[in-house]
Amino acid sequence: MYKYIILVFLCLNQVHSQNNIMLDSTLLTARVVDNSLMIPWEILWGPDDHIWVTERRGRIVRINPITKVKKTILNIESRIADAGEGEPGMLGMVLHPNFANTPKVYFVYNYGSAGTIKERLVSWDWDGDTLRNEVILLDNVPGGNIHDGSRLLITTDNKLLMTTGDTGSSNLSQNLGSVNGKILRLNLDGSIPSDNPLPNSYIYSFGHRNPQGLCYGANASIIYSTEHGAQQSDELNLIKPNRNFGWPNVQGACNTTTEMAFCNANNVIPPLKEWTPCVAVNDLVYYNHPAIPEFKNTLLMAVLGGFALRPRLSVLALSPEGLQVTGEKEYLKDLGRIRDICINPHNGAIYIVNNGNSYPGSGPNSLIEYRNLQYTPISTTNVPSKGDITLIYPNPASINQPIKIDVLEDLVGGSLDVFDVNGILVHSQKITDRHMTINPDVPSSGVYILKISNNITKSYKKIIIH
Repeated sequence: MYKYIILVFLCLNQVHSQNNIMLDSTLLTARVVDNSLMIPWEILWGPDDHIWVTERRGRIVRINPITKVKKTILNIESRIADAGEGEPGMLGMVLHPNFANTPKVYFVYNYGSAGTIKERLVSWDWDGDTLRNEVILLDNVPGGNIHDGSRLLITTDNKLLMTTGDTGSSNLSQNLGSVNGKILRLNLDGSIPSDNPLPNSYIYSFGHRNPQGLCYGANASIIYSTEHGAQQSDELNLIKPNRNFGWPNVQGACNTTTEMAFCNANNVIPPLKEWTPCVAVNDLVYYNHPAIPEFKNTLLMAVLGGFALRPRLSVLALSPEGLQVTGEKEYLKDLGRIRDICINPHNGAIYIVNNGNSYPGSGPNSLIEYRNLQYTPISTTNVPSKGDITLIYPNPASINQPIKIDVLEDLVGGSLDVFDVNGILVHSQKITDRHMTINPDVPSSGVYILKISNNITKSYKKIIIH
């Protein structure tokens, strides 16, 4: 009877998970992309327009979100600590920002057995079919049965940020001789950057308990991180170099006599927002796509549930400068433990993946798309017409590098516009000649869309700037 009740609950949850989301004036239509993932941890929208997934048991899979075709491109299950059944396993992942020319994938996994669990940061090469040629960038990081981090972010200056947990030993977080309970900063080859805050140290910030979310905000000066608290004070933090975030001496805001004394003496940054009791905050992404106006300038945060037993997608509204959280709305509260989020940069759809209904997660789990079907995205496909773009060189290009563009005669007098992947206009000028050199003032490296148009025709091309 007990098993039957559980089965009914799971079936009901599966039905609920496919519900649409009605916002103020936007309907997000749900579509299940995959129902067979085994404890997914990271999902990323790749520059190849596929979704890349780490499964905690030791696999990386690649999914076509349109056809739903899924392929395992790496299987290292035999190496994974505890077979990925607990918190350790295959964890955070990120793709090289210039993936077209440097097809490298970076990720973190735990290896070893109980009592000797370690953590490793690696890179692998993508050959178009599978991952090959492992390179160990950072090894022998102490791991544990709990609190292993490990979210990754490649910054605009091509450095790699990696979060690490305190592995349950809270004293490590304030110990600058330990890499645990920190956010680390590395060169992409695993070496220590010469401009790191502490000489000959990977440490970028410290005093963390178990940070498992990491993303940019509206610009490269804003990096947000989510962090698991103990019984209280899950945190959303604004990360700054060489700053102390308080753990274990401070939980959440500096609001007791002892905490205030420690904060004043140790340059502690209080969180932008905290949650008590803990809701188990996890990954987050910054959303500013025009497809979902209600989500503009927000953080989308995955929430596992925690002590508050409220798994959900939290949408955190931000002040214009991004330095304050001005509100929170909760969605998908019947989906189970939401682990991760990614965004389709073309149509603005969001993708949610979950980890079952109870800690520490179980499979199979669902990958679900939520899309505004009324939004018409900017196409990156050439529009067949006599007014097509004929040349973009170089492509990829470096930031501030002039780009040569040739167009056919009938487009002279039209407009040339450059959009980022969120559909935001970053450069605009008139077309004055068939052969032009432009200097698009883009804010950071990434993929951009070049639009050439007049009152008759238009054409689009993808530009990669690194």
